[in-house]
This record gives sequence, C-alpha cells and structure tokens, in this order.
Amino acid sequence: MSPPIATYNESGTMTVPTKNLALKGSNTTTSVDGSQSKLLDQFGGKWDSFAFDPIRESQVSRAMTRRYFADLDTYAESDVVIVGAGSCGLSTAYTLAKARPDLKIAIIEASVSPGGGCWLGGQLFSAMVLRKPGQKFLDEIEVPYEDEGNYVVVKHAALFMSTLMSKVLMMPNVKLFNATCVEDLITRPAPELPGGVRITGVVTNWTLVTLHHDDHSCMDPNTINAPLVISTTGHDGPFGAFSAKRLASMGAITKLGGMRGLDMNSAEDAIVKNSREVVPGLIMGGMELSELDGANRMGPTFGAMCLSGVKAAEEALSVFETRKAECAE
Repeated sequence: MSPPIATYNESGTMTVPTKNLALKGSNTTTSVDGSQSKLLDQFGGKWDSFAFDPIRESQVSRAMTRRYFADLDTYAESDVVIVGAGSCGLSTAYTLAKARPDLKIAIIEASVSPGGGCWLGGQLFSAMVLRKPGQKFLDEIEVPYEDEGNYVVVKHAALFMSTLMSKVLMMPNVKLFNATCVEDLITRPAPELPGGVRITGVVTNWTLVTLHHDDHSCMDPNTINAPLVISTTGHDGPFGAFSAKRLASMGAITKLGGMRGLDMNSAEDAIVKNSREVVPGLIMGGMELSELDGANRMGPTFGAMCLSGVKAAEEALSVFETRKAECAE
C-alpha cells in the first residue's frame, strides 16, 4: 500500500496524515484510525479464487486504436496546439483549458514520458525549488511545499509534475499526443505582417520516424491545423527551441539571440514577462524564449516555468478570436 502524501504546515514542519495506514502484521482490514480499507476488504484473503475477466486480444487492440484514431480525427482541426509537455507547456494547458473549456487543445510531446526536465530538480536531486510568487501556482493545483521565506520547496519534483499532468489529462477538452514530434510549422503568406507569414498549425510525425529520417527513404508527416500554436520546447537540445530555430531558418525572424549564462534573478523575470506572441499565430513561452531573445539561463528553479505558462495562456486568450477569424478567411 502506498504511503500517503506528506503535507507541510506554515512553519515548514512536515506532517503526514495517518488515514488508511494499514497495520503491519495484521490480517484485518482495519487502518490505524479504525476505518476500513476498501481494496483489502475486496481482495484480501481471496487470492486463491482470484481471476481477471476473460478477454480476446483483439478487444484490447480495438479499445486502443479506436479511441486514438477518433482523437486524431477530432484534433486534426484544433483551436490551440501546444508544442512541448514540460512544466511550461502543461502549465499553459492547465490555465488555458480551465479558462476556456470550449477550446480543443492538442498537446504534442516528442518524448514517450511527458514532463520535460521536471521529474527531478537540479543535478538529478529530488527537491524542487520555486521562488515566490511561484508558489501561487502550487496552491492552485494543491501541491504541498515547505515555505522557506523567499522561496518554497516541493519534496519531490515528480509530485509537482504528476499532479499537474493528472489535472491536465483529466480535462475533457485536452488531448496529449506523446511520442510525437512537431517537424515543421504550417504557414500562410501574410506580406502585410512582420515576418511575412502567419502560423496556422503544425506538421507532426512519430518521434521514432523523425529520428530515422537520415537512414530511411522519405516518410511523410501528418498535420494539425489550428489558429494558434503555443511553443514551449525548452532551450536548445535534440528537440529544444524547435519553433525558434524554424522561424529563423524560414526568415520569419532575423536571428536567434542565443541563451546567455546562468543568472536566476534576471532569467526568471525575463522569461515570464516576455512570454508572448512572437509571430502571428505563434506564442512562445518557457526556456525556448532564452534562445529567441538572448535571455539568461535560470538553472534549477522552476517558478518561471509555471508562471510563463500562465502568461502564455493569458496571451492566447487575448489573441485567439482574432487568429481564428483570420484562419476562416
């Protein structure tokens, strides 16, 4: 039985709820507070007669594929596509989907396991540090933390990420397509606009296909149309800063600023404040902005990731109807 989630009081002392802690060495289903454990009551002592319901293997296959292809059909025309399911992308999705439950929001994530670099803190350590007022996002999604004055500490970054991810995935207007890459941006000519283009969607492929373009013959991609794309692919890396680099290569922006050295105090403020629509139809948030703007690296502190997502969602709300009308023309 998994231990309960630890919570912290205002003094920073950890408290652990005792509800449903089973008594070790006991055959009863009574927990330490006298209540019953439903799972143990249902299964305990009955393992000799245990059996799963029968199933045919094709039922499993159809249960998965039917729903996935229905999602592909539904989200081929999305309202918003978020590129990258790290801390910023998921914070954006949570804020935007909660504010506008009528919008269809597709999240495209290259990795099999979403969450980006937010399963751990810095240098593979567990604890996650957020400078204030980043804790307000933790309060929103009900993640406990220790208050250390000008910053707070979550006992494990995975607690934050798993909580955020579960809340996003439960939203009926959000679909996560993981193990899927954005290989390009869909554009429309707009000579009257800065950069000369509008972004109207993304070009996608399985990540495993994308990784093998150089050693196989042509494997064409798929597409998702959307009046608004929000790119949160992180700083430069195998798939990082994708949209920033693609905008530069197509001439939609002059050049990349390139991420500067680590300076937490300037970096976090800059990332949040500069989360914005970079070209019509494409909003950028998180550390991808450091490559675009030449902002400093922030290192192992995560408040800017959350609040950049909130700022990106606010920007999306302010421009969505305009971009939707433009795409309908």
